[in-house]
Amino acid sequence: MPVITEIADLKRIYRRRVPKMFFDYTESGSWTEQTFRENTSDFDQIRLRQRIAVDMAGRTTATQMIGEDVSMPVALAPVGLTGMQNADGEIKAARAAERFGVPFCLSTMSICSIEDVAKHTSKPFWFQVYTLKDDEFMENLFGRARDAGCSALVITVDLQVLGQRHKDLKNGLSAPPKLTAASIANMMTKVPWGLEMLQTKRRFFGNVVGHAKGVTDPSSLSSWTAEAFDPSLDWARIKQLMEMWGGKVVLKGILDVEDARRAADLGADAIIVSNHGGRQLDGALSSIRMLEPIVQAVGDQVEIWFDSGIRSGQDVLKAVAMGAKGTMIGRAWVYGLGAMGEKGVTNALDVIHKELDTSMALCGKRDIEDVDRDILLVPKGFAGVWE
Repeated sequence: MPVITEIADLKRIYRRRVPKMFFDYTESGSWTEQTFRENTSDFDQIRLRQRIAVDMAGRTTATQMIGEDVSMPVALAPVGLTGMQNADGEIKAARAAERFGVPFCLSTMSICSIEDVAKHTSKPFWFQVYTLKDDEFMENLFGRARDAGCSALVITVDLQVLGQRHKDLKNGLSAPPKLTAASIANMMTKVPWGLEMLQTKRRFFGNVVGHAKGVTDPSSLSSWTAEAFDPSLDWARIKQLMEMWGGKVVLKGILDVEDARRAADLGADAIIVSNHGGRQLDGALSSIRMLEPIVQAVGDQVEIWFDSGIRSGQDVLKAVAMGAKGTMIGRAWVYGLGAMGEKGVTNALDVIHKELDTSMALCGKRDIEDVDRDILLVPKGFAGVWE
């Protein structure tokens, strides 16, 4: 059994174990992937201030996100197709998150359905939706989420037009995978993955197939997906969806100060500073560069979370120190899931928590609630001076 000390260890195992099209789906951005790369590399420009002779006994990383107790300011971000990374992947990830004491957010485009995840967990989880045209489908989806006990809705607001991801197109990404000469040859090298997938019935988009109008099988899904996303999305539509839900709402995909102000004005419970992991507008600034300007603009009006680029506990610490009340990880937990299933997700959370706790201590803080910008050394003009 390999010794896991960093997220990169899980990524290496994940790459060996999972078919290429699903690894590439996770490990890719749009177009040139500039933003995808800078989401992580820009963290390296921020330094931490080491402090000594401070009582570090009784440390805690516990806090709250939208009023919910969390063992550390980290939630598992919604990731589509997770049940293709590992059989019943969403269920496994949700159980790992529940045991660890952090929130899990289920994607609309998950393989396991809302009902599947609810059946196999005991605490409420969050549910993510896209801004789709079909009100009947959306209302039914919201009703199913309520029935499952979901405690918050995360609305993704940066995907009304899909950014081009070259690898997905070249691989012919689909769920279940299309059987081509290339995909069959690759899957033949992933025997443990294939054996696990053969033992589950969950291989399609469980929240859509059998629920969306006209989508009764995987073959009818592609045409529905092509027409479902709403390119006419505006703030009025976002407000309508918030009212349709009627509970706690988080808006995911805010990368501009003006958009942050509009989101705060709508009354969102939290906003997530995110560029969709570099998968939408390539050439946009990294999320970590945009975090502080948004915190300065609306941090006193709405809870601000951070997403895109986190690969370590130090990344979490830096985001919190720059004003984020919480963070979301995506690729980090998917690496763990693909590598080792439920245990791998727990390993990913362990790695991040240990590094967060240790780094916080070495910066002279023993409570995550007391972490602030004083622990950072940030380059002048880090957010950029642009014309």
